[in-house]
Amino acid sequence: MLITVFGNGYQNPHLQELQCLFDQLADIEGMKLVVELTYGNYLSEHISLPQGVSLQRSDCLPVADLVLSIGGDGTFLRTAAAVAPLELPIMGINSGHLGYLSAADIADVDNIVADIASRNYIVESRSMLKVSTNDMLDKLVLYALNEVAVLKMDTASMISACTTVNGEFLANYQADGLVISTPTGSTGYNLSAGGPIVAPSAPNWIISPVAAHSLTMRPLVVSDTSVIEVVTHSRADSFRLSVDGRSVELSIPTPIVVEKAPFVTKLVRRNGFNFADTLRHKLLWGVGNNTL
Repeated sequence: MLITVFGNGYQNPHLQELQCLFDQLADIEGMKLVVELTYGNYLSEHISLPQGVSLQRSDCLPVADLVLSIGGDGTFLRTAAAVAPLELPIMGINSGHLGYLSAADIADVDNIVADIASRNYIVESRSMLKVSTNDMLDKLVLYALNEVAVLKMDTASMISACTTVNGEFLANYQADGLVISTPTGSTGYNLSAGGPIVAPSAPNWIISPVAAHSLTMRPLVVSDTSVIEVVTHSRADSFRLSVDGRSVELSIPTPIVVEKAPFVTKLVRRNGFNFADTLRHKLLWGVGNNTL
């Protein structure tokens, strides 16, 4: 079994658990561990990596049977951006704060390793967004598991986001920004902007304005077969495009096109845990009122 490992460099409180995790993984018969270079350098300074663990750049990682993302949701999103085009299954191990996308907590090392060794987990397919521009100066193609957000610059007044769905005019949103979210990302920026929580398997996107100038501009759910185009206008010369937290500055009025990506993220979920469990444990739904 070949496992590649991604992580972040903010894990000093969990060094004992990390040492235990890597030691136990290395003891699995036939196991080969490859760690992304930056994370591997961090680990090498703080724990003793088992013999045979190799470090490689993210653009040279082999096709693995399983990918581990050790950190929080930000680390998981960066991992998904790196490996999603290969549709490799990703198991999130939370060493951060919320860890909404994670399958387990770093403190549960013994059970994590046991599930990996026996392949006792479920792999779910999560739809992704593709965002692109056709502008010759600002030409790009990026992918998002959570959301794409069109936002005003930090010091600028609000933007106007002229939005069409499948070529038909929807609205001209006067707001601080506009979030287009997947069901997976519905509990992220979309939720903070007042959008609905959507079950991960639902074939939908959510369009949510951020701090809309008009209270009548409300979040909207559309089919995930939709092609959404946004043209931004502002008193500023540019706007910010955020794709799962990765931001780029684009010139006004560069149009962006958001549609379904040609691949999915394979998210690992442990047996016995479902979407409702995640809502209760991570978002504290019904705390003190669980009578069943």
